[in-house]
Amino acid sequence: MRTLFPPRGQATAADALAIVVFATIGLISHHHGISFRGYARDAAPVLGGWFVAAMVFRLYVRPSAKALIGTWAVGVTAGVLVRALALGRALNGKEATFLTVALISNLVFVVGLRAVASLVRR
Repeated sequence: MRTLFPPRGQATAADALAIVVFATIGLISHHHGISFRGYARDAAPVLGGWFVAAMVFRLYVRPSAKALIGTWAVGVTAGVLVRALALGRALNGKEATFLTVALISNLVFVVGLRAVASLVRR
């Protein structure tokens, strides 16, 4: 369990990197190419949702499994919804599928990169 909670700076960096990795994979796999515009469109809303939720759940002040799960569920969902609305997309089955992929992928990346951050610390 300690591997999920590296020091604040490392946790913050790992979480941001996890979201950027997710966006990068999406940009590459959907043939959009890597660009500032692509990251602004795809990563920024999820990063914003994540860090607002992290403040609400006090993830970096009082790290806990409950705060991490709350931040993940609310932050990623909010980011995906903001992205869909900004792109003028209907909140339909396609967006629900994307939300599911975003939730699963970001959870895997966040847990994995937090574990790496904890190992680097040692």
